[in-house]
Amino acid sequence: MPFSFGSVELAELDALLEQFPVLAGRPRELEDLAGGLTNRNVKVTTQSGVYVARCCDTSSSLLGIDRDNEYANSRAAEAAGVGAPVIDYRPDLGILLIGFVPGRTLCDDDFARPGVIAKVANACRALHAGPRFRDDFDMFTLQPSYLKVISDNGFRIPDDYHDYAERFAAIREALADDHTTVPCNNDLLAANFVEDGDHVWLIDYEYSGNNDPCFELGNVWRECNLSLEQFSELVTAYHGRASRRTFARARLQGTVSQYGWTLWGCIQNGASALEFDFWEWAMERYERAVEEFRGPDFTRLLDDARAPD
Repeated sequence: MPFSFGSVELAELDALLEQFPVLAGRPRELEDLAGGLTNRNVKVTTQSGVYVARCCDTSSSLLGIDRDNEYANSRAAEAAGVGAPVIDYRPDLGILLIGFVPGRTLCDDDFARPGVIAKVANACRALHAGPRFRDDFDMFTLQPSYLKVISDNGFRIPDDYHDYAERFAAIREALADDHTTVPCNNDLLAANFVEDGDHVWLIDYEYSGNNDPCFELGNVWRECNLSLEQFSELVTAYHGRASRRTFARARLQGTVSQYGWTLWGCIQNGASALEFDFWEWAMERYERAVEEFRGPDFTRLLDDARAPD
């Protein structure tokens, strides 16, 4: 029977974990970790090792999360040197068991510390140079599928959401000349970076897939609340040089991410049983997208994205 995150006491979860060979018969301590809006993360400490059990409810698919894809891509990220070790996977239980990576979980303010942006860029570049992921991820495809879920279920969205459909399409057209895709996490909020000295781990591969690397960078900009100056530093560090074209493409993809993730929040607002303000979460992203859609730089960014590098 699939695990329903949040509805099981730690003692009950401990009994499920006994089915994992690496944990069977070993004394262990369980501790809930913060975060996780679509799963529950539990730290498992034994004398021989420390692990994280990523527990999910497999009964709902409104958000389009593919747990088999998450498992396959977590293994690829491990091979790339930036993902946590993958220990075991039990889809029948809804549990992915990974190694606990040491270090400091980042927050938005950490990006102002010297050297952090460079380390983040290096980690993204290492992931992108690693083994291809199992499936692709494209917000231009996911966004209309989210809209259908919302329409089919009568969920609430911002009243003027569709007013920006033409600008969303204009970005898609401006980016259409480059079909480069690499293995991307696609959900790198600050809490999904773990700083371990000069190394940065990237965690949580629920939305991972082969994608335009500019989406990864643009999503980091918005999800980590970077200033435009910090964002420029990130793009330059990632590419090793400054480029108006790559900066424009990453900035436009940042807007694409926010317009799409708005719908993710709207679906959660209508369907999730969690005590969390998903509507506020969605509106934060929507306001960022609208700011760019209506901003004075929008047309120039489209032109820069189409220009030769």
